[in-house]
Amino acid sequence: MSVSDSKSTDSEQVNFGYQKVSATEKTERVGEVFRAVADRYDVMNDIMSLGSHRIFKRMVLHMSGVREGGQVLDLAGGTGDMAALFADAVGTNGHVVLADLNEDMMRVGRDRLLNRGLTQIEFCRTPAEALPFADEQFDCACVSFGLRNFTDKDQALRELLRVLKPDAALLVLEFSKPVDPLLDGAYKAFQALWPPIGRALVGDAQPYQYLVDSIRVHPDQKALGQMFADAGFVNVEYHNLLGGIAAIHRGCKPTPDNSANSQP
Repeated sequence: MSVSDSKSTDSEQVNFGYQKVSATEKTERVGEVFRAVADRYDVMNDIMSLGSHRIFKRMVLHMSGVREGGQVLDLAGGTGDMAALFADAVGTNGHVVLADLNEDMMRVGRDRLLNRGLTQIEFCRTPAEALPFADEQFDCACVSFGLRNFTDKDQALRELLRVLKPDAALLVLEFSKPVDPLLDGAYKAFQALWPPIGRALVGDAQPYQYLVDSIRVHPDQKALGQMFADAGFVNVEYHNLLGGIAAIHRGCKPTPDNSANSQP
């Protein structure tokens, strides 16, 4: 949902939309984007996905296999809608960590979740590339509409692998690449409306232009699946949603008997 930091050096160039910037500059600029949109983020998410993101997130929950008493990491958890779903699934004996680097996004999420009485949720401000958690701590991890904003996606995936228990799943829900050229063209035309809508919502079109550009430069389904495998995940798969406008990627931390099965 939100933003990440990086251990990359300033000499390395990374994507900020279509621009190439230093890792530090990307972290700062993505932070500015989400500070600008935090209070209206969920409204814009409904517009950007035509409300379907709520269904997609329930699909992530179903695919996670999380049970009563589970330990879950919701990375880039932002305003907390995914954390709320996991909290209901793990119950009062379970534990959910909503982790995000952006304080404004997490403030919105904290207020919402505490008002609902979901006390099994902990909040942690952290970069995705240097998670302050023990090895093999979580039964599941997810990133919902946040991976494309990470400064170093590969390092973040390695960190997520580290903190998962053997055979635990990582699920990434993200905007992706439509598989049909006609759908792709129609979707790009729809995306062109986002900046003017954003200007009407928050008085600034630029944050929403970044969101459009970040989707278009994000790795496609197969490339992201390969990134999962390169990070060490096994049983990697992806499921297209709305013809590939979004996709859910799922991979598991290997156990001694399944470490060879890593192809997406």
